[in-house]
Amino acid sequence: MKSLGKFGDFGGVFVPETLMPALEELEKTFLKLKNDKKFNYEFNELLRKYAGRPTPLTFCQNLSKKFGCKIYLKREDLLHTGAHKINNAIGQALLAKSIGKTRLIAETGAGQHGVAVATAAAKLGLKCEIYMGAIDIRRQKLNVHRMKLLGAKVNPVTTGGKTLKDAINDALRDWTANVENTHYLLGSVLGPHPYPTMIAYFQSIIGKETKKQLLEAERKLPDVIVACVGGGSNAIGIFKEFIPSNRVKLVGVEAGGLGIASGKHAARFSDKKTGRLGIIHGTKTLVLQDKYGQILNTHSISAGLDYSAVGPEHAFLRRAKRSEYTYATDKECIQAFQLLSREEGIIPALESAHAVAYIIKNTSKLKNKLVVINLSGRGDKDMDTAVKALKLK
Repeated sequence: MKSLGKFGDFGGVFVPETLMPALEELEKTFLKLKNDKKFNYEFNELLRKYAGRPTPLTFCQNLSKKFGCKIYLKREDLLHTGAHKINNAIGQALLAKSIGKTRLIAETGAGQHGVAVATAAAKLGLKCEIYMGAIDIRRQKLNVHRMKLLGAKVNPVTTGGKTLKDAINDALRDWTANVENTHYLLGSVLGPHPYPTMIAYFQSIIGKETKKQLLEAERKLPDVIVACVGGGSNAIGIFKEFIPSNRVKLVGVEAGGLGIASGKHAARFSDKKTGRLGIIHGTKTLVLQDKYGQILNTHSISAGLDYSAVGPEHAFLRRAKRSEYTYATDKECIQAFQLLSREEGIIPALESAHAVAYIIKNTSKLKNKLVVINLSGRGDKDMDTAVKALKLK
């Protein structure tokens, strides 16, 4: 392969030999198509006329007044299917079709990636199967129904923790067995090269739009950009454009679950005891594991952040001290979910609410600052969970 896809010590390719030809073909095609005028025209036209780009940058007047800083939301929640996932799904689906693949498979946690892949498959005339943990199927019923309506087969995963990690395991097994006609449309900046680089490329439109829109609105770059981090595609998507601008602080917010001490969380950076360098799903990165290297089960109120590892580029950015990572607990997430809904009339995905929670927890540090929160998805899918947590009637 032309590149090992390394981010310092992180990244790389750690897969069975049977998958190497497919990854080499994928890398070769991606490097060719990302500079191809016809491909980029079709991709951008679909983003504009089908997905709904550009998404707005919304000023939060009420929250800004409440917290004493200027807060903007990058509104990925307004995209077709309800989240940033459609950007990558369309890009990879077009790529897969260009190399003659007729079937897409994908993993999903919160269901937003699964819906996006099913949508892209329907639009481009491809078969589609989605792997989803049994626990996530129960808490994300709406998205399961959406995937099936779009023509996708949804396969429940009942092994391990029955969440996102286990769904990826089953998707990889399927891909290994059916690599000739199938493309594995991975949803986050995870997995073996070229996935982290390729997915970051498709999601980088978020940061490019944000920079242009903010310069038009404020005539300056933001002081802080905040995004939730599961695998980390929405965060890398908005961070990418600002990485060279050292004065812009980049903050990723992980799932603190029931608290770090409880062990029931998905905070890879924040748990110094179990967050260690390891190899998972074809890449080297920071992984929650015990002293014997066994991958730990995770917990989060948000299915999309319920994953035991983080994208390798995030691990690199943190080691290079270019971005910082913190966490929000389930309780703090629900508080932020309710706050944004009531103060601005915007119901966020529980994943995105973790990023909003950062503002609440760090009010004193953000006084008079210009802050952008990447609102990666909308909260329709989370209403059952939120109603129970808030004890609403």
